[in-house]
Amino acid sequence: MSMPNIPDINPKITLDRCKTIELLLSSIALEEIGLSHILNAEGEKLQLFLKTKPKCLMEFIQINDSVLKTLRTIVKSQMLLQFKLEDVIELDRKECKCKGQSKKKPPCKPSKGDCSSPLAKFTCDDL
Repeated sequence: MSMPNIPDINPKITLDRCKTIELLLSSIALEEIGLSHILNAEGEKLQLFLKTKPKCLMEFIQINDSVLKTLRTIVKSQMLLQFKLEDVIELDRKECKCKGQSKKKPPCKPSKGDCSSPLAKFTCDDL
């Protein structure tokens, strides 16, 4: 899997607004990667359980409760990450001149897709 490119940060912090936004987005991506690994491990645990051919109903209930608890925790984390992403997107990037960006980019145009999504209004390539 590819990892986000996070710059080396020394004790003297000299981050501008653009770099800060990039770091926030990278942190969200890293958390998402971590959650995907946890989901994958839960799937493998369930597959291994089914291969052992359990005979007792109680074993099925226990594994179900374990997976359910983990999935509920992951869903809670996903909700928090969604809020974090929405907050980062709300930050003003108009003054941010990132690499290869000589002039200000026009504001994002509304997407033509599903307008019920809170992120539907953002279609910029760099978001």
